[in-house]
Formats: sequence, C-alpha cells, structure tokens
Amino acid sequence: MKQTLFKHKYTLLLFTLLFTLLSCSKDDDDTFTPTLPEATQTGENTFGCYIDGNLLTPRDGSGTFNNPDVGMKEIVLGTSPNYDYNEIRVRDFKSGNGGIIKIHFIDLHQNGEGTFTINKSNCEDGIDANNNINITCRWLDETTQTYKWYCSIENGGVLSITKYDFNNKIYSGTFSCTMQNRDDSNDTIEITQGRFDIKWNTLIYANFP
Repeated sequence: MKQTLFKHKYTLLLFTLLFTLLSCSKDDDDTFTPTLPEATQTGENTFGCYIDGNLLTPRDGSGTFNNPDVGMKEIVLGTSPNYDYNEIRVRDFKSGNGGIIKIHFIDLHQNGEGTFTINKSNCEDGIDANNNINITCRWLDETTQTYKWYCSIENGGVLSITKYDFNNKIYSGTFSCTMQNRDDSNDTIEITQGRFDIKWNTLIYANFP
C-alpha cells in the first residue's frame, strides 16, 4: 500500500514539473516581442527587415533532434573563399506569418564591401537561383489565408555590404528592393530597412527565440 501511494505521488510530481516547464516555455514565447535589430557590423548574427511594412526576423521552431527548425542559416557552394554563391536563409517559425526570405549573393568575397544592384530572382534558391544578387520571400496573405511568393525584379533595389572581414568571418549589410508576386506581376511589395550582421563560423550555434 505504501509503495503504491509512493508511486502515485512520484507520478503526480513528475506531471506537475512537466506542466510547470511547459507553462514557463509558453509564457516565454507569449511575452517575447521581435524587434528590428540595430544595423551592427560586429558579427552579432542578427537579421531583420520589413516586408510591405510587416517585420520579419528569424525565429527558431521546435523541430526535431535530426531536423531542427533553424531561424537563420547560411548556405554556400564551391571552394572557400571564392564560393559560387553564398545564401542567407531566414524563416519565422513562430509568428504564424509564414515569413521566409532568401538573399542570394554571388562573388561576395571577390566584391567585398560596396553597394550592389539587386536583380531579378526566379524565386528559386541554391544552385537553381539566378546567377546574380537577388532576393526571394514568402508571406501570408491574411485576406485569402494563402502564402504568396515574391521575387526581386531587375534593377529593383540595392544591397550594401558595409563590412566584409574574411579573417574574422564577418559580413554585414543593408538592403531594400521591390518584389513582384511570382504568380501575378501586378502584385508588388517593398522590402525596407533590411539589415544583417553575420559571423559565419558561429551562426550555427545562434538561437532565435
């Protein structure tokens, strides 16, 4: 009888602890408010922009051990330092807006710091993306409750690399551009106040609440 009572108390204690942890986690999510980060140049692993006036920042999801939902990552192809391309991929897994943005760079190391034209995107990423500097994004249309993909247009904006430091593995910049709906050329949006500050050897360890 005592052993059974002990088991019941132990089980109740475990459920109480689990409920407390889950409640705290939920409270943390509910109270966190994303903000546009400062346009730093120190490798802070930050990113932010407005998509037609709506803030997008990277936010991690729950994912799984083998397949985590990572808020921001960098994809490269080729041999360092002159990669065929570098690509920043950002996603908000928590806010319910379906926010995704991908910035595709070519000749990042060769060009270094400077201001560059954002050109036409085919709304693909990685090796399938156009061989230029371009941007692709996705956002939830709240009226129709459907996701819409937008592609940067030719000579549609500017991207400035404000810092490129290969030795310290940092690149930072700002961007803004006009985007066109992949399925409706009459539907355009604006990306404004974009900024990123990447330290590529530590990005994999960054957390985005």
